[in-house]
Amino acid sequence: MAMPPYRSRPRANAAPRPRPALDAAGLEALALHYVARFATSGAKLADYCRRKLKERGWEGAVAPDIPALVARFVAAGYLDDAMFAKGRAEGLRRRGYGDRRVDMALRGAGIAEEDRAGAKGDARSAWTAALVLARKRRFGPFGSEQPDRDRRQKQLSAMLRAGHPLDIARELIDAASEAEALRRAEESQE
Repeated sequence: MAMPPYRSRPRANAAPRPRPALDAAGLEALALHYVARFATSGAKLADYCRRKLKERGWEGAVAPDIPALVARFVAAGYLDDAMFAKGRAEGLRRRGYGDRRVDMALRGAGIAEEDRAGAKGDARSAWTAALVLARKRRFGPFGSEQPDRDRRQKQLSAMLRAGHPLDIARELIDAASEAEALRRAEESQE
């Protein structure tokens, strides 16, 4: 069946058309679109802008000032690293990750130390995240049977890789029942 004449057909064996080089307005439009679409940090926005400049090139005579663009977006309220850090940290904890893993993710997103410290959890959030992971992965008392020595070691290693402290991971995996695990979590939060 032939395509209607008003629709363009892809050309056979044709290379993709090169995108035009960016200018100041184009770079700002790309950055604005990125910020509107994704929750991001200032460092990730700067990386995105650098990547787009590398892909498409720069049309202006003077190199673009990416830090100034990021600063304008922060001043306009489009970016807030502290809020991004808190939101990302809460999301990771809801998925069962501990404070060490959360801190690594925030550091990877380019969040400054003071904003990472503001997103740090307390003992309650640490136990809640550990319980989420244990339930999801059926560790310790949440499994069908009490783990043997090798299986316990694997579960303990998985909890540590997820960023949980050793003492919480041990208490959770060694609990005799789900009720005991929940009781230990409540006792440690007091």
